[in-house]
Amino acid sequence: MPKIILDEQEVMALEGATLLDAARAAGTNIPTVCWHPATTSNGLCRLCVVEVEGMRLLQPACVVRVTDGMQVQTRSERVLRARRTILEMLAASVDLSGAPEILALMEEYGASAERFPEAKRREVPLKDDNPMYIRDYTKCVLCWRCVQVCAEDAQYTYAINFSGRGYETEIGTFFDAPMPATTCVFCGQCVGVCPSGALKPKYEFLLEQGLKPDEIVTFHPGRKRRKV
Repeated sequence: MPKIILDEQEVMALEGATLLDAARAAGTNIPTVCWHPATTSNGLCRLCVVEVEGMRLLQPACVVRVTDGMQVQTRSERVLRARRTILEMLAASVDLSGAPEILALMEEYGASAERFPEAKRREVPLKDDNPMYIRDYTKCVLCWRCVQVCAEDAQYTYAINFSGRGYETEIGTFFDAPMPATTCVFCGQCVGVCPSGALKPKYEFLLEQGLKPDEIVTFHPGRKRRKV
């Protein structure tokens, strides 16, 4: 088993474990946004960065594997500054009102949502094209979770993927088709892993709009529509 020095403490890690795995096993919390236990880690959000001795750049803990003798700092000033900046940039470009865990991290790290007032905020029309859930990509943090569970990590339906490049990147369907015209089977796994409220059950969304339960009509594939 590889032995690492984590925040000045000697820690034994499992062979093949990531730095995130090793830290959490040792009781050290490292924040994440794109990481999820049901999806493949890709190191996208970079919120989990740590400082590894001998490496010039901060390393994403969710994908970097431990090696014997590693010396890792999870809360150095450089790490804290990077996490704070990432959160501030996220808040400047995305509506985080439906992401309580990210908002809690902003408070923890002293991140200011006003630091980048000139940043361009993502504005995407609400997509309400099916009876099961809505897609509000103004809240999307591009974490890949929904894409991954729709593909090889779980469902193998490939109904959604990325489109666009750079700042224009967004989640979408092939040729921007409405969800019922895709291979979506409405399993709800994408909604379940979304950390920001970009994907939300239609029932919950309508309640938030002020409708009462007896005013909401839901639709069930293969059944007649009914009131709930």
